[in-house]
Amino acid sequence: MLKYICYPKCTTCQKAEKWLIDNGAEYELRDIKRNNPTLSELTQWYKKSGLPLRKFFNTSGLLYKSLDLKNKLPEMTEEEMLSLLSTDGMLVKRPIVIGEDFVLVGFRENEWTEKILK
Repeated sequence: MLKYICYPKCTTCQKAEKWLIDNGAEYELRDIKRNNPTLSELTQWYKKSGLPLRKFFNTSGLLYKSLDLKNKLPEMTEEEMLSLLSTDGMLVKRPIVIGEDFVLVGFRENEWTEKILK
C-alpha cells in the first residue's frame, strides 16, 4: 500500500488525492502538518527517491521564504538540510508518495502514472 503524505488544505494535494482515488490506488493518508516526517524518514525517502535534496523543500512556502532558505541552502550540508526539514512539515514539498521501490515528491501526473499504475 502506498503512503500518501500531504497537507489537506493544499490544492495540489487535493488534486493529487483525487487522482489516486480516480485511479483506484490504495493508500494510507498522512497529514504532514499534524504528523511531521522524522529525520530518519526523510533520510530514507531522500535516498530512495534519487532526487537532489533541494527538491524536498517547499520553495513556495511562507516558512521557506521567511527563513531565507534560497540563500542559505547552498551553504548547508545534507545533514543540516535533513535536520531542518524534520523540524516543520510545512518546509517539505508535498505531496509525497512512497511506494515499495520509489518516492515521488510533488504531483506530476505523468510520473505518477508511470510509477503507480505500472
